[in-house]
Amino acid sequence: MRGAVNRFGEQVVHDGVDLDVRPGEILGVVGGSGSGKSVLMRTILGLQEPSAGEIEVFGIDARSTDPRQRREIERQTGVLFQDGALFSSLTVGENVQVPLKEYHRDLTDSLRYELALLKVKLAGLPADAVDKLPSQLSGGMRKRAGLARALALDPPLLFLDEPTAGLDPIGAAAFDQLIMTLQRALGLTVFLITHDLDTLYTICDRVAVLADRRVIACAPVAEVERLDHPWVQSYFHGPRGRAARDAHDANKDH
Repeated sequence: MRGAVNRFGEQVVHDGVDLDVRPGEILGVVGGSGSGKSVLMRTILGLQEPSAGEIEVFGIDARSTDPRQRREIERQTGVLFQDGALFSSLTVGENVQVPLKEYHRDLTDSLRYELALLKVKLAGLPADAVDKLPSQLSGGMRKRAGLARALALDPPLLFLDEPTAGLDPIGAAAFDQLIMTLQRALGLTVFLITHDLDTLYTICDRVAVLADRRVIACAPVAEVERLDHPWVQSYFHGPRGRAARDAHDANKDH
């Protein structure tokens, strides 16, 4: 991404954003409320047309209107939206099968079901969750169901929007470990929007900071936390930041 600009009327959210996501990394994206983290993700995915700038995903122009190029980006990217964005009237298995029906129309119903079951298990859900409705699941299980659907097409690039939001500390830590395990096992590249400091310290290879309408830093968390910027200082060096850093350092020592 080079020089990305996002403008809504008079409001400029991004003004010249430059960002590279490296293959095989977990990139954490942080920023204050209104910094446009989700807008940035939607822009990369082609769901939000930027006012200016160049964006490439796997060498494909994300701003292209060519349906074939759009489908290729969609096929190679999986997305977990903040609220899971599951279809409430479909079972978990049927939700996971939605992208399979879209992109693999030659599959039999039974094979699609088996693939959905595989993804449900991969996301850390019990096998019987495949036949349940989202309303029958806890918040944490719904996030895992959303993750199963994001993995349906075996995409090399995964977008996660606040995956641990609303989870208790134990559930959030378990989800972090799941992401890290999947990333290593499947060789995924992960673009992860988060407010969770524990997530940044535990699983992110680099952290991109959105502030002042652009990316002011993109580096390992140990470098980013030293940045002399008011938002960075208050975020990383407040009580929660110190607690996350101390916990991470303690785990490294064991």
